[in-house]
Amino acid sequence: MDNDRGCCTSVLSVPHMRIRDAAVFLGVSDDTVRRLVEAGTLPATSDGAGRKVIDGYELARFAREQSTTSPDPLGVHSSARNRFVGLVTDIKRDTVMAQVELQCGPFRVVSLMSSEAVDDLDLQLGSVAVAVVKSTTVIIETPEGAS
Repeated sequence: MDNDRGCCTSVLSVPHMRIRDAAVFLGVSDDTVRRLVEAGTLPATSDGAGRKVIDGYELARFAREQSTTSPDPLGVHSSARNRFVGLVTDIKRDTVMAQVELQCGPFRVVSLMSSEAVDDLDLQLGSVAVAVVKSTTVIIETPEGAS
């Protein structure tokens, strides 16, 4: 039997998270998550010990609805869906190759490119740039002991 999560209910085991863990994933304080729960914005139930817990799927859906991205300064159309706007925070280069580091929101993205490309793009510390990731391999990992 299918449910709204696109999977069989007999196979799906939904993880529940405590308030503090939900806060970490949302990048907010525990108090903010409690306020979201009290306002009915983020549904919560109680676990066997009476602690408030949040359905992992509902948390993921809320996080996705609340996510924002920096506007893409390039204004180009692209088939790549993984575009990260950020600021250049480090450039290490030699005569041939360079390592460029961007801070894209909470994420650090590192690219290896030719030193000539750094010059062509006029990349400097503090420059706005867009990291575009188009890959045939994406590795998903889970915490040890997660089921």
